[in-house]
Amino acid sequence: MTVLPDDGFPLAAEFPDATHEQWQRLVEGVLRKSGKDAQGSAAEDALSTALEDGITTRPLYTAGDGPASAGFPGFAPYTRGGRAEGGALSGWDVRQRHDRPDPVRTNEAVLADLENGVTSLWLTVGAAGVPVDGLGTALDGVLLDLAPVVLDAGTEFRAAAEELLALYAKRGVEPGAALGNLGADPFGLAARTGDHDGLAEHLAAAADLAGRCAEGYPGLRAVTVDALVHHEAGATPAQELGCSLATGVAWLRELTEAGLTAEAACGQLEFRYAASADQFLTIAKLRAARRLWARIAEVSGVSGPAAAQRQHAVTSPVMMTRRDPWVNMLRTTVASLAAGVGGADAVTVLPFDHELGLPDAFARRIARNTSTILLEESHLGRVVDPAGGSWYVERLTEELARAGWAWFQEIERAGGLAAALREGLIAERIGEAWEKRSRRLATRREPVTGVSEFPLLSEAPVERDPAPVRPGGGLPVVRRDERFEALRARSDAHLAATGERPRVFLAALGPASAHTARATFAANLFQAGGVQPVHDPVTVDAGSAAAAFAASGARVACLCSSDALYEEQAAAVAEALKAAGALRVFLAGRPGELRETLEKAGVDEFVVAGGDAVAVLGSVLDRIGVA
Repeated sequence: MTVLPDDGFPLAAEFPDATHEQWQRLVEGVLRKSGKDAQGSAAEDALSTALEDGITTRPLYTAGDGPASAGFPGFAPYTRGGRAEGGALSGWDVRQRHDRPDPVRTNEAVLADLENGVTSLWLTVGAAGVPVDGLGTALDGVLLDLAPVVLDAGTEFRAAAEELLALYAKRGVEPGAALGNLGADPFGLAARTGDHDGLAEHLAAAADLAGRCAEGYPGLRAVTVDALVHHEAGATPAQELGCSLATGVAWLRELTEAGLTAEAACGQLEFRYAASADQFLTIAKLRAARRLWARIAEVSGVSGPAAAQRQHAVTSPVMMTRRDPWVNMLRTTVASLAAGVGGADAVTVLPFDHELGLPDAFARRIARNTSTILLEESHLGRVVDPAGGSWYVERLTEELARAGWAWFQEIERAGGLAAALREGLIAERIGEAWEKRSRRLATRREPVTGVSEFPLLSEAPVERDPAPVRPGGGLPVVRRDERFEALRARSDAHLAATGERPRVFLAALGPASAHTARATFAANLFQAGGVQPVHDPVTVDAGSAAAAFAASGARVACLCSSDALYEEQAAAVAEALKAAGALRVFLAGRPGELRETLEKAGVDEFVVAGGDAVAVLGSVLDRIGVA
């Protein structure tokens, strides 16, 4: 029998441990080969990635980056999960959202969901969804003592809650068997609409519902702390955390002033967070949220299970795209995986066509089956906190928690959530963060597949019934694809009016081996703005460029080739294109010392990786005359 040494496996014991400094020296060597001279920590910095909230992802993490102890699942500070068993027994709650105003069609969709893997319902009620008096029809045939119901009724939350409570009584559901959340969210409503005049009245009504639930409906919560409103306005992960904490604290004050104990008040709150396709940030955000809320509960005198944050994760609406919506299935798969790994109690996968209108049956089926596959085939719920112990995840959790706590404290210093909303502090800070992110999106440093990268101009549009309009007027609603979507909409209008899209002629110089890389780059760039590239013939020179340009039907052109061929041919070809009537001539790549020569020859602009694609494409459409 082999006896393992105390410090490792037999084979590993024969080799000395590698040090961080040795690894850095290896990195230095690799960087030197790529033309970068960086020493020591600078070499490591060269491989690091800056995230939002002042956080940097490093290329290597060690045991020193992890916490001394992250605790245990089901115990304070609940970083590793609110329940000791996690989702090992039943997985997470698969919660499907329904927005369709027709109660009969909503009922058909609800029953189909519940019969095929969904375990709870999230219903939009009121002006933006099912009418309050249609709630009974929408829930016809639903076993209300088995399927939790979560309401989202905006200003009509009181009437919707009373309707649901009456429905429980009418159908013989005992108060102790009622499950779900009445969805009162006055703070979120004020943030969405900008209307603060009715806040006090709404808070009093919500507090009354919370008191009734705490006293007589142990399985019902009354209040939703919805951080999606901040996420959809462009908030960073830390800003989403800080706003949710400030909202939660505001609710503790309201509910305890209304007569509930701090423990009972905590038990009335469910926190809703966005889950994005950045899986590690999502995992760390959910873990950090539980840790931070446990701290607030502790200083409020709450301990035990009541201090564990109840979390509902929703795949991010901000990341969803209207073009090539099928890619959204991939985004929501990664996001729901991250939500499950991060320990969310309930997970909603938005259908891939969410941004196009009301989802059809196929989209809802794919959405619910996403969780089913993760739970039943990948067995994701059987491991409690599977990311725990990862030095990277633990460090990211720590850094996000600190950044989120700092923003929460700033909101509190400003007078609390309501005051920070009313005075514009939250809108200002979130707006600044979104502006920075918008620049990354415009330059495609944050690519959006199917939109800013690898767009498909020939795709058939996916059409859906229009969704009800949610009230606005407060914090904005942003989407990652919005600026490219505006460009594509201009192209679509031009197509409808003229029968063809605006075009750009790709003047490729030399053999395919010389021009393919930059021709592909240029085609990808121009298609992101709805401009159809014409690459015919495969290659041109000064003698053939004018005729090829005229035959293309384009009004702008882009030179594509290697640096060597640019030096030999680009100036002459640019002159020929200008002479043929090109309104604007681009060149793919950096000109280096040839800039002055090329500009004199007629090159108007150089398009490069990292350049402002939105500005370039907007100017092209303007020059062509696309409205």
